[in-house]
Amino acid sequence: MDRGELARVARAMVVKNKGILAADESTGTIKKRFDGIRLESTEEHRRSYREMLFTAPGASSWISGVILYDETIRQKTRDGVPFPAYLEKNGIIPGIKVDTGAKPLAQFPGETITEGLDGLRERLAEYRKLGARFAKWRAVIDIGADIPTRFAIAANAHALARYAALCQEQDIVPIVEPEVLMDGAHSIERCEEVTSRTLQTVFDALFEHRIELECMVLKPNMVISGKKAPNRAKPEQVAEATVRCLKRHVPPAVAGIAFLSGGQSPTEATQHLSLMNKLAPLPWPLTFSYGRALQDTALAAWGGASAKVAAAQKELLRRAQFNGLATRGAYAPAMEDQAA
Repeated sequence: MDRGELARVARAMVVKNKGILAADESTGTIKKRFDGIRLESTEEHRRSYREMLFTAPGASSWISGVILYDETIRQKTRDGVPFPAYLEKNGIIPGIKVDTGAKPLAQFPGETITEGLDGLRERLAEYRKLGARFAKWRAVIDIGADIPTRFAIAANAHALARYAALCQEQDIVPIVEPEVLMDGAHSIERCEEVTSRTLQTVFDALFEHRIELECMVLKPNMVISGKKAPNRAKPEQVAEATVRCLKRHVPPAVAGIAFLSGGQSPTEATQHLSLMNKLAPLPWPLTFSYGRALQDTALAAWGGASAKVAAAQKELLRRAQFNGLATRGAYAPAMEDQAA
């Protein structure tokens, strides 16, 4: 393991003003997105859409890395340049999603375990040759009346740690993503309690697996009320609870934290990130690793039409810039109306 190189890549992924574009939607997920704009999900349409995102002029000013999907890492631009090579040449670090999804956890109704460890060492070696410099694995923790159980959290933490160890062995920076879902009607206090237990269990497992914390990036949820909660917490409460929770459970040695948006609206996710970065000093950089919160307005503007590529790219860059400002605590919701 090349610790120096891994640490350098990890730091570059979470550098100020920039964040990570999550473009790793599975074929099934991107079909749902395309259904929303009434576009058939063919391989060429998926390739064209990703090319529109990756070739946005000046994207590297706000985007440090891109998470690719297995299909996407093998695709090329219209000019025949492999996507990972194109991104790297333009100052953006290519990454890859390596888990195979959350499946029902046997004997634990309502809970899941993320699969994909079988053959992972060999897949990581192949992805490294294809240009990936970091990887992502997502664990899913749901909140309900009797869940999550201690076992489900521990099982997912163990899988995350095994994945992270295999990544570092192959000179790939692991993004460790334990997502406590914001579905449901739970309070922000309940979310903080579950997120605390989850993060503590994950870092205990990472320690046992001898993970180099300087050579990884954490991708957590924000501590936030459930979507259906009757009295949802204010943005300032979300920022304070999230930073408090992270300070209690995330070692300062971790290279950085890149939040998932987890179903928040684009403006909500940006505002929360900006408010957190105002709560200095912080032991690690706080940035973003957003999918829908970066892509939704661009996807709607594109609509599958080549004539609308420039307009769609403008939308992507607008959201990326707002989130870049949020990494310095410099975003304000009023900017949305000024830029519209």
